[in-house]
Amino acid sequence: MKQLGILIFDEVEVLDFAGPFEVFSVANQLSNYQLLQIHTLSIEEQKIHAKNGLQLVADQRLEQVARLDYLVLPGGDGSKFVIQNQLAVEKLQNLIQHARWTMSVCSGARILGKAGFLDKKPYCTHREVFGSMQEIVPTGIPQPSQRYVQSDARIWTSAGVSAGIDLALDLTKLTFGEDLALKTATYMEYLPYLEKHAS
Repeated sequence: MKQLGILIFDEVEVLDFAGPFEVFSVANQLSNYQLLQIHTLSIEEQKIHAKNGLQLVADQRLEQVARLDYLVLPGGDGSKFVIQNQLAVEKLQNLIQHARWTMSVCSGARILGKAGFLDKKPYCTHREVFGSMQEIVPTGIPQPSQRYVQSDARIWTSAGVSAGIDLALDLTKLTFGEDLALKTATYMEYLPYLEKHAS
């Protein structure tokens, strides 16, 4: 069974992590819970206050994780503070280097940029974050017109908030097959994906 981690932190944008969590959890559910173990990961305290006050408790602290197959990096105002935590950035670098793929949502691209994974590579983020990204990774290649982009063989970035659902569904297709991705989108009644992939 593959291990999927979703980073959460204070002031994380709720749909940034909840959208991909729903996609991968539903895909796992539709596969009789045989595909994935999904973990939420915190940097320090396991109790998290997300954007607009939602309280969460992470499954594990980041330092407890040895390796992941897949990693989701959401955004939100808290991403500004994540990239100031050098120990956290170094731990994430190690996990990303060994993961099969890593995806960022919205300003979660800041984390990939700070960790050195977007140098001279295309990337997406929230439209209001491209200015900040140019300071973090000046050699990166912004793609403001895209919903999501593949930055390299194992790194994917998406635009703001709801775009993480689109990317998570396409990564479900890439990783586990088109049939499961379509079943997942159908269960979620996520029409943008279904309309895009209608035969």
